[in-house]
Amino acid sequence: MSIEENITIEDVLKNVKFDLEFKKEALIRGAYAVAEKAHLGQKRKSGKDDYIQHPLHAALTLAKIGLGSKTIAAGLLHDVPEDTYVTSKELEYKFGKEIATMVDGVTKLGKIKLRGSKEDVYLENLRKMFLAMASDIRVVLIKLADRLHNMETLEYLPPEKQHRIALETMEVFVPIANRLGIGEIKVRLEDLSFKYLDLENYTLTEKLVTAQYGQRKKYIDKMVIELKKELTKEGINVLNIFGRTKHVHSLYQKLKRHDMDIKKIYDLIGIRIIVPELANCYETLGIVHKKYRPLVGRIKDYISLPKPNGYQSIHTTIFGPEGIFLEVQIRTKKMDDEAEFGIASHWIYSEKKRKLKNFFLKSKHAVPDKELVWVNQLREWQNELGKDDAEFMEGLKIDFFKNHIFAFTPLGDIIDLPEDATPIDFAYHVHGEVGNRATGAKANGKMVTLDHKIQNGEVIEILTSRDHKNPSRDWLKFVRTSLAKSQIKKYLKKEGLL
Repeated sequence: MSIEENITIEDVLKNVKFDLEFKKEALIRGAYAVAEKAHLGQKRKSGKDDYIQHPLHAALTLAKIGLGSKTIAAGLLHDVPEDTYVTSKELEYKFGKEIATMVDGVTKLGKIKLRGSKEDVYLENLRKMFLAMASDIRVVLIKLADRLHNMETLEYLPPEKQHRIALETMEVFVPIANRLGIGEIKVRLEDLSFKYLDLENYTLTEKLVTAQYGQRKKYIDKMVIELKKELTKEGINVLNIFGRTKHVHSLYQKLKRHDMDIKKIYDLIGIRIIVPELANCYETLGIVHKKYRPLVGRIKDYISLPKPNGYQSIHTTIFGPEGIFLEVQIRTKKMDDEAEFGIASHWIYSEKKRKLKNFFLKSKHAVPDKELVWVNQLREWQNELGKDDAEFMEGLKIDFFKNHIFAFTPLGDIIDLPEDATPIDFAYHVHGEVGNRATGAKANGKMVTLDHKIQNGEVIEILTSRDHKNPSRDWLKFVRTSLAKSQIKKYLKKEGLL
Protein backbone atom coordinates (compact mmCIF):
# COMPACT_ATOMS: atom_id res chain seq x y z
CA MET A 1 0.00 0.00 0.00
CA SER A 2 1.41 3.38 -1.03
CA ILE A 3 1.89 5.93 1.73
CA GLU A 4 0.15 8.48 -0.52
CA GLU A 5 -3.03 6.37 -0.56
CA ASN A 6 -5.88 7.20 1.75
CA ILE A 7 -6.65 4.25 3.98
CA THR A 8 -9.66 3.30 6.07
CA ILE A 9 -10.28 1.65 9.42
CA GLU A 10 -10.97 -1.57 7.48
CA ASP A 11 -7.33 -1.60 6.31
CA VAL A 12 -6.22 -1.43 9.94
CA LEU A 13 -8.56 -4.23 11.02
CA LYS A 14 -7.50 -6.45 8.11
CA ASN A 15 -3.88 -6.28 9.29
CA VAL A 16 -4.23 -7.16 12.99
CA LYS A 17 -2.27 -10.23 14.10
CA PHE A 18 -4.69 -11.39 16.81
CA ASP A 19 -8.14 -13.00 16.72
CA LEU A 20 -10.50 -10.12 16.09
CA GLU A 21 -13.04 -10.81 18.82
CA PHE A 22 -16.12 -8.60 19.00
CA LYS A 23 -14.92 -6.62 22.07
CA LYS A 24 -11.53 -5.89 20.52
CA GLU A 25 -12.97 -4.85 17.17
CA ALA A 26 -15.54 -2.65 18.94
CA LEU A 27 -12.75 -0.97 20.94
CA ILE A 28 -10.73 -0.14 17.79
CA ARG A 29 -13.81 1.05 15.88
CA GLY A 30 -14.89 3.13 18.89
CA ALA A 31 -11.47 4.81 19.09
CA TYR A 32 -11.57 5.50 15.35
CA ALA A 33 -15.04 7.05 15.60
CA VAL A 34 -13.88 9.43 18.36
CA ALA A 35 -10.68 10.33 16.49
CA GLU A 36 -12.48 10.86 13.17
CA LYS A 37 -15.05 13.19 14.77
CA ALA A 38 -12.41 15.07 16.80
CA HIS A 39 -10.12 15.67 13.78
CA LEU A 40 -13.00 16.54 11.42
CA GLY A 41 -12.05 19.48 9.18
CA GLN A 42 -8.33 19.26 10.03
CA LYS A 43 -5.82 18.76 7.21
CA ARG A 44 -2.26 17.45 7.06
CA LYS A 45 0.62 19.77 6.05
CA SER A 46 0.13 18.66 2.44
CA GLY A 47 -3.19 20.52 2.51
CA LYS A 48 -4.94 17.72 0.62
CA ASP A 49 -5.22 14.83 3.11
CA ASP A 50 -7.66 14.77 6.01
CA TYR A 51 -5.74 14.68 9.32
CA ILE A 52 -7.37 11.36 10.28
CA GLN A 53 -5.06 9.73 7.71
CA HIS A 54 -2.11 10.23 10.07
CA PRO A 55 -3.50 8.31 13.08
CA LEU A 56 -4.86 5.69 10.68
CA HIS A 57 -1.39 5.11 9.20
CA ALA A 58 0.14 4.97 12.70
CA ALA A 59 -2.52 2.43 13.75
CA LEU A 60 -1.89 0.38 10.59
CA THR A 61 1.83 0.15 11.46
CA LEU A 62 0.97 -0.93 15.02
CA ALA A 63 -1.42 -3.58 13.66
CA LYS A 64 1.19 -4.88 11.21
CA ILE A 65 3.86 -5.31 13.87
CA GLY A 66 1.49 -7.32 16.03
CA LEU A 67 0.34 -5.00 18.79
CA GLY A 68 -2.92 -5.46 20.68
CA SER A 69 -6.30 -3.74 20.43
CA LYS A 70 -5.62 -1.27 23.27
CA THR A 71 -2.35 -0.08 21.71
CA ILE A 72 -3.98 0.26 18.27
CA ALA A 73 -6.83 2.24 19.87
CA ALA A 74 -4.28 4.51 21.61
CA GLY A 75 -2.51 4.91 18.25
CA LEU A 76 -5.75 6.13 16.67
CA LEU A 77 -6.29 8.58 19.53
CA HIS A 78 -2.68 9.72 20.03
CA ASP A 79 -3.16 13.27 18.69
CA VAL A 80 -6.68 13.85 20.01
CA PRO A 81 -5.94 15.65 23.35
CA GLU A 82 -3.16 17.74 21.78
CA ASP A 83 -4.95 18.89 18.61
CA THR A 84 -8.70 18.77 19.33
CA TYR A 85 -11.35 19.76 21.85
CA VAL A 86 -11.49 16.22 23.38
CA THR A 87 -9.63 16.06 26.71
CA SER A 88 -7.65 13.25 28.35
CA LYS A 89 -10.36 13.00 31.03
CA GLU A 90 -12.98 12.33 28.34
CA LEU A 91 -10.75 9.63 26.77
CA GLU A 92 -10.33 8.01 30.17
CA TYR A 93 -14.12 8.04 30.69
CA LYS A 94 -14.75 6.47 27.25
CA PHE A 95 -11.82 4.03 26.97
CA GLY A 96 -10.42 3.50 30.46
CA LYS A 97 -7.32 4.61 32.31
CA GLU A 98 -4.86 2.32 30.50
CA ILE A 99 -5.54 3.72 27.02
CA ALA A 100 -5.80 7.30 28.30
CA THR A 101 -2.41 6.93 30.04
CA MET A 102 -0.81 5.65 26.81
CA VAL A 103 -2.24 8.59 24.85
CA ASP A 104 -1.04 10.98 27.53
CA GLY A 105 2.43 9.40 27.36
CA VAL A 106 2.59 9.88 23.57
CA THR A 107 1.43 13.50 23.97
CA LYS A 108 4.22 14.17 26.47
CA LEU A 109 6.81 12.53 24.20
CA GLY A 110 5.49 14.64 21.32
CA LYS A 111 6.43 17.79 23.22
CA ILE A 112 10.03 16.63 23.54
CA LYS A 113 12.15 18.36 20.91
CA LEU A 114 15.35 16.38 20.82
CA ARG A 115 17.16 18.67 18.41
CA GLY A 116 17.63 22.40 18.09
CA SER A 117 17.54 22.89 21.84
CA LYS A 118 20.15 23.78 24.42
CA GLU A 119 22.35 20.86 25.45
CA ASP A 120 20.94 20.66 28.99
CA VAL A 121 17.35 20.64 27.68
CA TYR A 122 18.29 18.04 25.06
CA LEU A 123 19.75 15.77 27.74
CA GLU A 124 16.76 16.18 30.02
CA ASN A 125 14.45 15.35 27.09
CA LEU A 126 16.43 12.21 26.25
CA ARG A 127 16.13 11.26 29.90
CA LYS A 128 12.32 11.59 29.66
CA MET A 129 12.28 9.48 26.50
CA PHE A 130 14.05 6.57 28.19
CA LEU A 131 12.00 6.85 31.38
CA ALA A 132 8.90 6.57 29.18
CA MET A 133 10.35 3.39 27.69
CA ALA A 134 10.90 1.94 31.13
CA SER A 135 7.39 2.75 32.38
CA ASP A 136 5.40 1.53 29.35
CA ILE A 137 7.18 0.39 26.20
CA ARG A 138 3.92 0.63 24.20
CA VAL A 139 4.08 4.44 24.41
CA VAL A 140 7.40 4.39 22.57
CA LEU A 141 6.09 1.89 20.00
CA ILE A 142 3.20 4.27 19.23
CA LYS A 143 5.73 7.11 18.97
CA LEU A 144 7.79 5.07 16.48
CA ALA A 145 4.68 4.43 14.34
CA ASP A 146 3.84 8.15 14.56
CA ARG A 147 7.40 9.12 13.56
CA LEU A 148 7.41 6.65 10.65
CA HIS A 149 4.36 8.24 9.00
CA ASN A 150 5.71 11.74 9.68
CA MET A 151 8.96 10.75 7.93
CA GLU A 152 7.02 9.27 5.01
CA THR A 153 5.28 12.63 4.53
CA LEU A 154 8.26 14.87 5.37
CA GLU A 155 8.37 16.37 1.86
CA TYR A 156 5.59 18.81 2.79
CA LEU A 157 7.69 20.58 5.46
CA PRO A 158 10.25 23.39 4.92
CA PRO A 159 13.88 22.21 4.27
CA GLU A 160 15.23 23.29 7.68
CA LYS A 161 12.48 21.31 9.47
CA GLN A 162 13.09 18.32 7.20
CA HIS A 163 16.77 18.29 8.18
CA ARG A 164 16.09 18.70 11.92
CA ILE A 165 13.47 15.93 12.03
CA ALA A 166 15.56 13.58 9.85
CA LEU A 167 18.63 14.11 12.07
CA GLU A 168 16.60 13.51 15.22
CA THR A 169 15.16 10.36 13.63
CA MET A 170 18.57 8.99 12.64
CA GLU A 171 20.22 9.81 15.99
CA VAL A 172 17.45 8.79 18.38
CA PHE A 173 14.55 6.86 16.82
CA VAL A 174 16.60 4.56 14.56
CA PRO A 175 18.75 3.33 17.52
CA ILE A 176 15.59 2.86 19.61
CA ALA A 177 13.95 0.76 16.86
CA ASN A 178 17.19 -1.20 16.50
CA ARG A 179 17.55 -1.81 20.26
CA LEU A 180 13.92 -2.99 20.39
CA GLY A 181 14.70 -5.33 17.47
CA ILE A 182 12.05 -3.86 15.14
CA GLY A 183 13.96 -4.32 11.87
CA GLU A 184 11.01 -3.36 9.69
CA ILE A 185 10.64 0.12 11.23
CA LYS A 186 14.39 0.61 11.77
CA VAL A 187 15.36 0.22 8.09
CA ARG A 188 12.48 2.35 6.85
CA LEU A 189 13.31 5.19 9.25
CA GLU A 190 16.99 4.86 8.34
CA ASP A 191 16.41 5.08 4.58
CA LEU A 192 13.96 7.99 4.91
CA SER A 193 16.38 9.92 7.14
CA PHE A 194 19.31 9.21 4.80
CA LYS A 195 17.34 10.70 1.91
CA TYR A 196 16.93 14.06 3.69
CA LEU A 197 20.37 14.14 5.33
CA ASP A 198 22.51 13.20 2.33
CA LEU A 199 20.45 13.29 -0.87
CA GLU A 200 23.54 13.06 -3.12
CA ASN A 201 24.77 9.75 -1.71
CA TYR A 202 21.21 8.46 -1.28
CA THR A 203 20.57 9.05 -5.00
CA LEU A 204 23.93 7.55 -6.00
CA THR A 205 23.32 4.39 -3.94
CA GLU A 206 19.76 4.01 -5.16
CA LYS A 207 20.97 4.29 -8.79
CA LEU A 208 23.55 1.54 -8.21
CA VAL A 209 20.78 -0.75 -6.94
CA THR A 210 18.29 0.20 -9.67
CA ALA A 211 20.87 -0.29 -12.46
CA GLN A 212 21.20 -3.96 -11.57
CA TYR A 213 17.69 -4.62 -10.27
CA GLY A 214 16.05 -6.08 -13.42
CA GLN A 215 18.84 -8.56 -14.12
CA ARG A 216 19.19 -9.49 -10.46
CA LYS A 217 15.45 -10.02 -10.01
CA LYS A 218 15.41 -12.61 -12.80
CA TYR A 219 18.39 -14.32 -11.20
CA ILE A 220 16.78 -14.36 -7.74
CA ASP A 221 13.46 -15.68 -9.10
CA LYS A 222 15.33 -18.54 -10.79
CA MET A 223 17.29 -19.33 -7.60
CA VAL A 224 14.11 -19.31 -5.47
CA ILE A 225 12.55 -21.95 -7.74
CA GLU A 226 15.74 -24.07 -7.70
CA LEU A 227 16.18 -23.93 -3.93
CA LYS A 228 12.54 -24.62 -3.15
CA LYS A 229 12.58 -27.64 -5.45
CA GLU A 230 15.76 -28.99 -3.81
CA LEU A 231 14.52 -28.43 -0.24
CA THR A 232 11.11 -30.01 -0.97
CA LYS A 233 12.86 -33.02 -2.52
CA GLU A 234 14.87 -33.42 0.71
CA GLY A 235 11.68 -33.34 2.82
CA ILE A 236 11.89 -29.75 4.17
CA ASN A 237 8.54 -28.02 4.64
CA VAL A 238 9.32 -24.54 3.28
CA LEU A 239 6.81 -22.08 4.77
CA ASN A 240 8.11 -19.24 2.60
CA ILE A 241 11.06 -18.46 0.36
CA PHE A 242 11.66 -15.11 -1.31
CA GLY A 243 14.29 -12.72 -2.62
CA ARG A 244 15.42 -9.59 -0.82
CA THR A 245 17.67 -6.67 -1.72
CA LYS A 246 19.80 -4.60 0.65
CA HIS A 247 18.31 -1.37 1.98
CA VAL A 248 19.78 1.90 0.70
CA HIS A 249 21.40 3.18 3.90
CA SER A 250 22.93 -0.15 4.96
CA LEU A 251 24.22 -0.66 1.41
CA TYR A 252 25.82 2.80 1.44
CA GLN A 253 27.55 2.02 4.75
CA LYS A 254 29.04 -1.12 3.17
CA LEU A 255 29.97 0.68 -0.05
CA LYS A 256 31.92 3.27 1.96
CA ARG A 257 34.03 0.46 3.43
CA HIS A 258 34.70 -0.93 -0.07
CA ASP A 259 35.59 2.25 -2.03
CA MET A 260 32.02 2.45 -3.42
CA ASP A 261 32.68 -0.74 -5.46
CA ILE A 262 29.38 -2.62 -5.63
CA LYS A 263 31.15 -5.76 -6.91
CA LYS A 264 32.70 -6.19 -3.46
CA ILE A 265 29.29 -6.39 -1.74
CA TYR A 266 28.43 -10.07 -1.29
CA ASP A 267 25.01 -9.64 0.28
CA LEU A 268 23.54 -7.11 -2.17
CA ILE A 269 20.97 -9.71 -3.13
CA GLY A 270 19.76 -12.55 -1.01
CA ILE A 271 17.17 -15.21 -0.37
CA ARG A 272 15.30 -15.73 2.86
CA ILE A 273 14.01 -19.20 3.72
CA ILE A 274 11.34 -19.62 6.43
CA VAL A 275 10.93 -23.09 7.95
CA PRO A 276 8.74 -24.43 10.81
CA GLU A 277 11.24 -25.62 13.43
CA LEU A 278 14.71 -24.71 14.72
CA ALA A 279 16.13 -28.11 13.64
CA ASN A 280 14.91 -27.42 10.09
CA CYS A 281 17.19 -24.36 9.96
CA TYR A 282 20.33 -26.49 10.29
CA GLU A 283 18.96 -29.20 7.95
CA THR A 284 18.26 -26.48 5.38
CA LEU A 285 21.78 -25.06 5.78
CA GLY A 286 23.25 -28.52 5.04
CA ILE A 287 21.11 -28.92 1.92
CA VAL A 288 21.98 -25.43 0.63
CA HIS A 289 25.71 -26.14 1.12
CA LYS A 290 25.39 -29.52 -0.59
CA LYS A 291 23.97 -27.85 -3.69
CA TYR A 292 26.06 -24.64 -3.67
CA ARG A 293 29.59 -24.11 -2.36
CA PRO A 294 29.69 -21.78 0.68
CA LEU A 295 32.11 -18.86 0.89
CA VAL A 296 34.53 -19.68 3.73
CA GLY A 297 34.23 -17.36 6.72
CA ARG A 298 30.83 -16.02 5.67
CA ILE A 299 28.61 -18.36 7.73
CA LYS A 300 27.03 -16.54 10.67
CA ASP A 301 24.98 -18.50 13.20
CA TYR A 302 22.85 -15.92 14.99
CA ILE A 303 20.61 -18.71 16.30
CA SER A 304 23.15 -20.16 18.73
CA LEU A 305 24.55 -16.66 19.35
CA PRO A 306 21.74 -14.10 18.83
CA LYS A 307 22.45 -10.41 18.32
CA PRO A 308 22.01 -8.24 21.45
CA ASN A 309 18.57 -7.05 20.25
CA GLY A 310 17.40 -10.68 20.08
CA TYR A 311 17.80 -11.20 16.30
CA GLN A 312 18.11 -14.88 15.33
CA SER A 313 18.88 -16.34 11.91
CA ILE A 314 21.53 -18.29 10.01
CA HIS A 315 23.33 -16.33 7.27
CA THR A 316 25.52 -18.00 4.68
CA THR A 317 27.05 -16.62 1.48
CA ILE A 318 27.19 -19.10 -1.42
CA PHE A 319 28.68 -19.23 -4.92
CA GLY A 320 25.50 -19.26 -7.00
CA PRO A 321 25.19 -20.10 -10.71
CA GLU A 322 27.13 -17.77 -13.07
CA GLY A 323 29.65 -17.13 -10.29
CA ILE A 324 27.39 -14.66 -8.46
CA PHE A 325 27.70 -14.41 -4.67
CA LEU A 326 24.39 -14.73 -2.90
CA GLU A 327 23.44 -14.47 0.78
CA VAL A 328 20.93 -17.00 2.09
CA GLN A 329 19.14 -16.33 5.39
CA ILE A 330 17.45 -19.25 7.16
CA ARG A 331 15.07 -18.86 10.11
CA THR A 332 11.79 -20.04 11.64
CA LYS A 333 8.53 -18.09 11.37
CA LYS A 334 8.88 -16.97 14.99
CA MET A 335 12.45 -15.77 14.37
CA ASP A 336 11.28 -13.91 11.26
CA ASP A 337 8.47 -12.19 13.18
CA GLU A 338 10.94 -11.19 15.91
CA ALA A 339 13.44 -9.90 13.32
CA GLU A 340 10.80 -7.75 11.65
CA PHE A 341 8.69 -6.72 14.65
CA GLY A 342 11.16 -7.10 17.56
CA ILE A 343 9.71 -6.66 21.00
CA ALA A 344 6.26 -6.10 19.48
CA SER A 345 6.20 -9.73 18.29
CA HIS A 346 5.73 -10.81 21.92
CA TRP A 347 2.16 -9.56 21.78
CA ILE A 348 1.54 -11.89 18.80
CA TYR A 349 2.88 -14.89 20.68
CA SER A 350 1.25 -13.94 23.99
CA GLU A 351 -2.11 -14.06 22.20
CA LYS A 352 -1.30 -17.62 21.20
CA LYS A 353 -0.09 -18.56 24.71
CA ARG A 354 -2.50 -16.77 27.01
CA LYS A 355 -1.79 -19.07 29.93
CA LEU A 356 1.89 -18.11 29.99
CA LYS A 357 2.71 -17.01 33.54
CA ASN A 358 4.97 -14.20 34.70
CA PHE A 359 4.45 -12.46 31.36
CA PHE A 360 3.82 -9.02 32.80
CA LEU A 361 5.96 -6.14 33.97
CA LYS A 362 5.05 -4.45 37.24
CA SER A 363 3.05 -2.00 35.14
CA LYS A 364 1.08 -5.02 33.80
CA HIS A 365 2.08 -4.54 30.16
CA ALA A 366 2.66 -7.84 28.40
CA VAL A 367 6.39 -7.95 27.73
CA PRO A 368 8.64 -10.55 29.39
CA ASP A 369 11.00 -9.08 32.00
CA LYS A 370 14.11 -10.38 30.21
CA GLU A 371 13.19 -8.41 27.08
CA LEU A 372 13.42 -5.10 28.93
CA VAL A 373 16.29 -5.79 31.31
CA TRP A 374 18.38 -3.11 29.60
CA VAL A 375 15.54 -0.55 29.86
CA ASN A 376 15.12 -1.22 33.57
CA GLN A 377 18.90 -1.04 34.08
CA LEU A 378 18.82 2.32 32.30
CA ARG A 379 16.11 3.57 34.66
CA GLU A 380 18.01 2.43 37.77
CA TRP A 381 21.21 4.01 36.47
CA GLN A 382 19.42 7.32 35.80
CA ASN A 383 18.06 7.34 39.34
CA GLU A 384 21.58 6.84 40.72
CA LEU A 385 23.09 9.50 38.46
CA GLY A 386 20.62 12.17 39.43
CA LYS A 387 21.21 15.19 37.22
CA ASP A 388 24.81 14.65 36.11
CA ASP A 389 24.23 15.51 32.43
CA ALA A 390 27.76 14.89 31.13
CA GLU A 391 27.85 11.42 32.67
CA PHE A 392 24.31 10.71 31.51
CA MET A 393 25.16 11.55 27.89
CA GLU A 394 28.42 9.61 27.93
CA GLY A 395 26.71 6.58 29.44
CA LEU A 396 23.84 6.81 26.98
CA LYS A 397 26.21 6.86 24.01
CA ILE A 398 28.01 3.76 25.27
CA ASP A 399 25.21 1.69 26.83
CA PHE A 400 22.48 2.42 24.33
CA PHE A 401 23.72 3.80 21.02
CA LYS A 402 27.01 1.92 20.65
CA ASN A 403 27.25 -1.47 18.93
CA HIS A 404 26.97 -4.39 21.30
CA ILE A 405 28.89 -7.64 21.65
CA PHE A 406 28.39 -10.91 23.48
CA ALA A 407 30.74 -12.58 25.92
CA PHE A 408 30.26 -15.90 27.71
CA THR A 409 30.70 -16.97 31.30
CA PRO A 410 32.58 -20.30 31.76
CA LEU A 411 29.14 -21.93 32.28
CA GLY A 412 27.93 -20.66 28.90
CA ASP A 413 25.68 -17.79 30.08
CA ILE A 414 25.62 -14.85 27.68
CA ILE A 415 26.52 -11.34 28.86
CA ASP A 416 25.48 -8.45 26.58
CA LEU A 417 28.04 -5.59 26.59
CA PRO A 418 28.87 -2.51 24.53
CA GLU A 419 31.94 -2.62 22.28
CA ASP A 420 35.26 -2.00 24.08
CA ALA A 421 33.87 -3.28 27.39
CA THR A 422 36.42 -4.72 29.83
CA PRO A 423 36.50 -7.72 32.22
CA ILE A 424 35.49 -5.35 35.05
CA ASP A 425 32.36 -4.32 33.07
CA PHE A 426 31.70 -8.03 32.52
CA ALA A 427 32.17 -8.80 36.24
CA TYR A 428 29.64 -6.18 37.36
CA HIS A 429 27.12 -7.41 34.79
CA VAL A 430 27.43 -10.90 36.28
CA HIS A 431 26.92 -9.61 39.86
CA GLY A 432 27.91 -6.61 41.95
CA GLU A 433 29.94 -8.75 44.37
CA VAL A 434 31.83 -10.43 41.51
CA GLY A 435 32.87 -6.96 40.35
CA ASN A 436 33.78 -5.75 43.84
CA ARG A 437 35.95 -8.80 44.53
CA ALA A 438 37.61 -9.11 41.09
CA THR A 439 41.40 -9.54 41.13
CA GLY A 440 42.12 -10.79 37.61
CA ALA A 441 40.58 -12.18 34.43
CA LYS A 442 41.01 -14.80 31.71
CA ALA A 443 39.79 -14.55 28.12
CA ASN A 444 39.45 -17.93 26.36
CA GLY A 445 41.58 -19.48 29.10
CA LYS A 446 44.47 -16.98 28.90
CA MET A 447 45.24 -14.33 31.52
CA VAL A 448 44.39 -10.79 30.38
CA THR A 449 44.63 -7.38 32.01
CA LEU A 450 41.57 -5.88 33.69
CA ASP A 451 41.41 -3.18 30.97
CA HIS A 452 41.45 -5.79 28.16
CA LYS A 453 38.90 -4.96 25.42
CA ILE A 454 36.60 -7.97 25.23
CA GLN A 455 36.08 -9.39 21.73
CA ASN A 456 32.74 -10.75 20.55
CA GLY A 457 32.26 -14.38 21.59
CA GLU A 458 35.12 -14.56 24.12
CA VAL A 459 34.70 -16.71 27.23
CA ILE A 460 35.56 -14.50 30.21
CA GLU A 461 36.47 -15.91 33.61
CA ILE A 462 36.73 -13.49 36.54
CA LEU A 463 39.19 -14.34 39.31
CA THR A 464 37.97 -13.11 42.70
CA SER A 465 39.21 -12.72 46.28
CA ARG A 466 37.19 -14.09 49.18
CA ASP A 467 39.10 -12.08 51.77
CA HIS A 468 38.54 -8.51 50.71
CA LYS A 469 36.89 -6.22 48.17
CA ASN A 470 39.09 -4.62 45.54
CA PRO A 471 37.36 -1.79 43.62
CA SER A 472 39.98 0.78 42.71
CA ARG A 473 39.57 4.43 41.72
CA ASP A 474 41.80 3.56 38.71
CA TRP A 475 39.09 1.26 37.35
CA LEU A 476 36.98 4.35 36.59
CA LYS A 477 39.58 5.34 33.96
CA PHE A 478 38.87 2.31 31.75
CA VAL A 479 35.45 0.79 32.52
CA ARG A 480 32.86 1.52 29.83
CA THR A 481 29.41 0.75 31.20
CA SER A 482 27.34 2.97 33.46
CA LEU A 483 26.51 -0.07 35.62
CA ALA A 484 30.20 -0.70 36.41
CA LYS A 485 30.89 3.01 37.00
CA SER A 486 27.96 3.43 39.37
CA GLN A 487 28.83 0.25 41.35
CA ILE A 488 32.50 1.28 41.72
CA LYS A 489 31.53 4.81 42.83
CA LYS A 490 28.97 3.43 45.25
CA TYR A 491 31.66 1.28 46.94
CA LEU A 492 34.27 4.07 47.00
CA LYS A 493 31.80 6.56 48.52
CA LYS A 494 30.77 4.02 51.16
CA GLU A 495 34.44 3.53 52.10
CA GLY A 496 35.08 7.30 52.09
CA LEU A 497 37.50 6.97 49.15
CA LEU A 498 35.58 9.22 46.75
